[in-house]
Amino acid sequence: MSRLPLNEDGLATLVDAFYTRVRADPKLGPIFEDAVTNWPEHLQTLTAFWSSVMLGTGRYKGQPVPVHMQHRDRITPELFDRWLALWGETTSTHMPADVAAVLQDKAANIARSLQLALSFYAKRTMPQRNTAP
Repeated sequence: MSRLPLNEDGLATLVDAFYTRVRADPKLGPIFEDAVTNWPEHLQTLTAFWSSVMLGTGRYKGQPVPVHMQHRDRITPELFDRWLALWGETTSTHMPADVAAVLQDKAANIARSLQLALSFYAKRTMPQRNTAP
């Protein structure tokens, strides 16, 4: 298989290939199917996200933390690991090795940040227990 270039078209193809796998995954698929109502729009948004991350285009204007907060009850560390595993496999298959490594590193950092944010905000929104005697 020839490798995709690191440009808008290559990222769009990569994102599409990745989310085809996510949707077919028995653990991730149901969560994404419940969360995403318009797949073409979602894929465009994620292509803009990766374009901003990798190409510095600034096309992505969203806020990932609030979007993920809506689904925090279903998102577990194991699902982040599964997402990263699929991302790693897909980037390794479709991109040159050096580009795949950068994409994987960026995704791991993003996943860590999202997990920290979900954990932090979940704790802030939980009712405080009265520990006074």
